[in-house]
Amino acid sequence: MTGFSADWLALREPADHRSRNSDLAGKLSARFAGRTLVRIVDLGSGTGSNLRATAPLLGEAQEWTLVDHDADLLEEAARALTRWADEAKAVGDSLTLFKGGRNIGVSFRVADLDKDLGAILAGKPDLVTASALFDLISENWMKRFASALHASDADFYTVLTYNGQDEFAPPHPFDESVMRAFDMHQQRDKGFGPAAGPRAAATLAKVLKDVGYTVATGDSPWVLKPSDGALKRELLKGIVAAVEETGFIAEKGLQSWAFYRDAMAGEKGSRMITGHTDILATL
Repeated sequence: MTGFSADWLALREPADHRSRNSDLAGKLSARFAGRTLVRIVDLGSGTGSNLRATAPLLGEAQEWTLVDHDADLLEEAARALTRWADEAKAVGDSLTLFKGGRNIGVSFRVADLDKDLGAILAGKPDLVTASALFDLISENWMKRFASALHASDADFYTVLTYNGQDEFAPPHPFDESVMRAFDMHQQRDKGFGPAAGPRAAATLAKVLKDVGYTVATGDSPWVLKPSDGALKRELLKGIVAAVEETGFIAEKGLQSWAFYRDAMAGEKGSRMITGHTDILATL
């Protein structure tokens, strides 16, 4: 599966957290209000950003299992969560965190989401969650996941699935063609078969409904302003690298676009919107 660096995940975390759909977050909180204990599995957890944003929505006692294929990211997650907590205690390979009046147990699991899916969900969690994951996934894997999720009786909450609804200000003549090429690249195999890319949110919502879930969706776009210049520039680097691999845009034209977008990243009045969708699925 495609990997991400801890530096990139740290850079995007503030934008991720502020961009989440507040209506769905409120519905999730109401869904689990009054629960004595909530057990959560976080798929593709990276450095624990999803826990840091979601834990405040849940009850006073939580047990999280962070699942990622990258052991180094899970080690960084333990460090980052320890810094984030009001108090943290190591218990073997796990953590007990105290944050905002909540007692949060955290365990870490290195696993392959493709090969180990059944085992990951076998513990019957109350909630399965993920962030910025499902646009990397194929429709066939989503169907497998939906069936396994339903068998576990868990609710599901995923945020920041890329949906291809991108905007730039001020505009450039190549914006549309560059992003069309980028979206084509996003549908290449990332380790789970041909990725759904910008179709992921709509596809995932459908397969969840097909197995019996009630599904709510909401927009969660990154709206990046001049103060987000560092994040814009890293995102632009990723877009350019992906589009170069497709060969659909002449190098001279792509570099002209990249130069203009980089120059505008920190300019007053500039804006870059990267579209995302959040999903809450309940039984």
